Amino acid sequence: MAIGKFVIKDTKTGVKFDLKASNGEVILTSEVYKSEKSCRNGVASVAKNAAVAAIEDQTVEGYETQKCPKFEIYTDKAGETRFRLKAKNGQNIGSSEGYKSMKSCRNGIASVVKNAPEAAVERLEEK
Repeated sequence: MAIGKFVIKDTKTGVKFDLKASNGEVILTSEVYKSEKSCRNGVASVAKNAAVAAIEDQTVEGYETQKCPKFEIYTDKAGETRFRLKAKNGQNIGSSEGYKSMKSCRNGIASVVKNAPEAAVERLEEK
């Protein structure tokens, strides 16, 4: 069974990672880290936290606040549904693209939960 992978790559200002599903779709993107070591710590944090994270749906009025680690579902400025994964310490360790439907957003979370714990880590070298 094919599983996803974390892809670490350089940016103009540092290093970031994407978690890709087995079909190559990006399902989670990190912030930009200053060093590769910090970036790899972020990868480890996603792998560890995704499987145990609660889901907090902030699109529902009067939603129940969950303890971290958690996935927060929210609506962005464009009106699309997104999620972010917060570590135990409340730090944002990854976020999704915008989804047109809640079902797609929840499928994205399920994909992170399924792929992150076992995902291989690949380092893209600068061309």
